Amino acid sequence: MSKVYRSHRTVSVEGRTRKIGIRSFELPQEIGNEETLSLDAVLAERDRLLETANHSIAQEKAAIERMRQTATDDIAAMQAAWVEEKRALEQQAYEEGFQAGFTEGREKALADMASSVELANETTELSYKNANKYLNSQERVILDLAIRSAERIIGKMIEENEDTYLDIVRRALKEARESKEVKLYVSLDYYGLVSDNRAELASIFPPDIPFLIFANDDFEATECIIETNRGRIVVSVDEQLNELREKLVEIMESGD
Repeated sequence: MSKVYRSHRTVSVEGRTRKIGIRSFELPQEIGNEETLSLDAVLAERDRLLETANHSIAQEKAAIERMRQTATDDIAAMQAAWVEEKRALEQQAYEEGFQAGFTEGREKALADMASSVELANETTELSYKNANKYLNSQERVILDLAIRSAERIIGKMIEENEDTYLDIVRRALKEARESKEVKLYVSLDYYGLVSDNRAELASIFPPDIPFLIFANDDFEATECIIETNRGRIVVSVDEQLNELREKLVEIMESGD
């Protein structure tokens, strides 16, 4: 049974090595609009998580607003109390002739009021800063959760419809259409499926191009390697997830 040395995507040409880029392998039309279905599903999950985070932030902001309103009400109450106290102090000072007592009481009330205002402002500012930090930290958490959702989505799609895996292989083979010979290595899990569809896959190439299929028992279930005279292409679901991650990062950084 053939064994395949696993490596990064590289091509060896006349003693030199160059990298081959793997483009997006779209999903089959029956499942959705190519790659759009998986990306749309991930974006829907991202939107759900964002909605949850935004709801939490809205609740926190509402709590902050209640704190601010409470502080404002306390200040207003203190001001009203000070007006009454001022009148009482004025009357007392007038009656007793102790202006010093009036001045001392007024200064104490003003100092207490200023301290309450400063505390309310500091509390409000700190709460808003904490809310913003929470939102920023949630963005990365949401991205990781979306990628995990993508893993489940793609894995479930392959389990429910083997054509999904076959389509990934088919689109990878199209990258090698200009080669003079093509060897396809797949896992034991999908060797039967790929072999049953050999005629269709072989039609991707001209009739005179040798197209061989091999099984490798060291491969993970969805792992696949294409060897040609021009180099080697590594194909796996991870490639799809990596591209989804890049797209999600772009979307989140752009604020869309």
